This record gives sequence, structure tokens and C-alpha cells, in this order.
Amino acid sequence: MNSVPSINELFVSFFRLGWTAFGGPAMVVHIRKMVVEQKQWVDEATFRNGVALCQMLPGATAMQTAAYVGFKTRSVFGAGASFIGFGLPAFLIMTVLSVLYVKGHTLPPIISAFKGLQAVVVAIVANATFSFGKAWLKDWRGAFIALTAAAMYGLGINPMLVIIIAAICGMSMQSKVNSTAMLTTIAPGHPYSPKSFLLIILFAAIAFVLLFTFSRPLFDLAFLMSRIDLFAFGGGFSALPIMFNEIVHVRGWLDSLTFLNGIALGQFTPGPIVITATFIGYLLYGYSGAITATFFIFLPSFILVIVLEPYFARLQRTRYFNRAIRGILYSFVGLLLSVVVHFALNITWDAARILFATATFIALIFNVQLPWIILVGTVLSVIIF
Repeated sequence: MNSVPSINELFVSFFRLGWTAFGGPAMVVHIRKMVVEQKQWVDEATFRNGVALCQMLPGATAMQTAAYVGFKTRSVFGAGASFIGFGLPAFLIMTVLSVLYVKGHTLPPIISAFKGLQAVVVAIVANATFSFGKAWLKDWRGAFIALTAAAMYGLGINPMLVIIIAAICGMSMQSKVNSTAMLTTIAPGHPYSPKSFLLIILFAAIAFVLLFTFSRPLFDLAFLMSRIDLFAFGGGFSALPIMFNEIVHVRGWLDSLTFLNGIALGQFTPGPIVITATFIGYLLYGYSGAITATFFIFLPSFILVIVLEPYFARLQRTRYFNRAIRGILYSFVGLLLSVVVHFALNITWDAARILFATATFIALIFNVQLPWIILVGTVLSVIIF
């Protein structure tokens, strides 16, 4: 029989785990070890079902898995405790790094460090593009949607519109790929609680109303981050094309190199790559911006886990839903490819940067952990540049 944790135990356990949450989705393995093997809060089948659910929803998979475990054990408040506990270390570290960046990014050693790290980030995103493409593009239809998405983004079309078009294309295309090839069957969850749904929606609505009433700039930031999260199918890297377009191109809040620096700092932190939102929020509006951007970059995916968990098994069996999701995943390969090109064009390449990018890509192919890559890249950047 599974044990039932307290709200405090959920928070503390995931908070401790959050300090070592490097590797993004790979952290799901460590969550499983803690909640299934060590603490026995959920059984293997329940955990597997939750992972399948979180993989198919937009947002950071590991963060959503933490919320799922909390929800299955202690309902909505348990989900909130697990979710916040797991993400809080990344937020705290990123906030400190953002403060240090603002105060010291003009110092020669810091400038030197980021010269090399910018090339490293290009290689990291290129590796993500390669990995996702290898995993998702199984036939010419997927490749066609991916390349079309890349071309549309290159022409300046809004990534969110590109994603919608890709979903429609996915629904209209027949494919030899089995409709459940990218999915795992999910057993029906516990009975749905209308009170849980209303509580979450009311909380989110109050947060938006307060921001709209007292700070329109923070409301705009919150609304943007929420939209980005809602379209981030495939994990945190999927949010990068949308975030880059909205922050750099559409609104001009940051330039391309500063955005690249934010991603580089994000690799020093545990947790998902979208923690870059903390950096963006801090540079725009200080601590209030950091808190707002972080909260709303995760809120929609958190809500979706809670709301859809009881119904996802039936939704998953819908043929057109599966096709739409495949189309969206295909488009993100193309969008990531376009981001690699945009990032690369903003760097002045020389022999050292080419070597940095190449070494990083090869290291990632051989599964070298990102913190080590960033640490070594930083030291070598200071020395070389």
C-alpha cells in the first residue's frame, strides 16, 4: 500500500531534489526513484501514466511530473507544494545570477566568459534540434512540416501561428506512423473534482486581475509568458523559438546577444531551460519582474496537468488529437533550426568560437553533463578571450 505524504513533506522532498535537477527531462528518472522506490508515494503504473501525460502537454516535463505526483497524493495543494518546491532552487539560483550579471556584465572577465559561452549555447540548441529531429521526424511528412515551419519563421511569421498551421497540417495528413507511436496508454485517473478546477482558475484569474490593476507592464509580461508556456509542446527547448521571437523581435525588450547570455546563465542552474524567463523578468523589472515571469511561464502547464489528468486517456485515443500533436512536434524541429540560424548569425565567428561550438556538440552527443560543459567553457573563455 502506498504511503500518503504531508503537504510539507512533498514540498521539502522536491525542494531538496530541485537543487540537483540538472538535465531537464532526465530528472524524471530521479523523481521516479524518490517517489516510487524510496518513498512509495505512487506505484510504478501510476507514475508511468503521469510521465506519458506530462510528455504530451506543453511545458517542462520534469516540473509537470512533480506536480502530477503531488496531485495524485494530496490533490491540488499537494500539486502546488511539489511544483513550487521542485522549481524554487532554479529560481533562486537564476535570480542571484541575474543580479550578478546586471552588476558585472561589463567587466572584462565577464565579457570574455560570454564570448565563448555564446558559441556554446548555439551548439546546445543545435544539439537539441538534432536530438528532437532524430526522435520525431520518422517520414517525409514530418520533415516537410519541419522545414516549412523553419522557412515561415525565417520569413518573420509569428511562431504561434506557425504552430497552429502545423497542427492543422498534422490533422489533415495520413501517416504510416501509428497514431499512438509517440504516446503511451494512460489509464483513467481518479474522479474529476470540479472544486479543484474552479480553485485553480480562480487563483489564476485573481493573479491576472491584480497585475492588470496595479502594474500593466507586469501584466503584459505575465500574459506573454503564459502564452509561451501554452505552446511549448515537447519540453522547455520548444519555448525558445517563441520566447526569442516575442522578446527580441516583436517587443525588442532584449537584444539577441543578451538573450543568448540569459540562456547561458540558465545552464548553470538546475531545472528547465525556460528558467531563462527569470533572467528576462529581472532585466526588465527587477525582482518583481523575475517573480512574475517565472510564475507565469509555469502556471499554464501546471493547470493543464491538474485539469486534463482525469480525461487524458479518452483524449489520447482521439485520432485527430494525436495527429495535431505530431504536427506541432514536427514544427518545433523547424523552429529550433531557425533559432540556431538566428543565434549563429548574431555571433562573430572565429577559430576559437568554432572550436567551442564543435567541442560542445560532440560532448553532448557523448552525454557529457551540461554543468560540466558550461563550467569548462566559462574557464576556457576567460583564458582565451
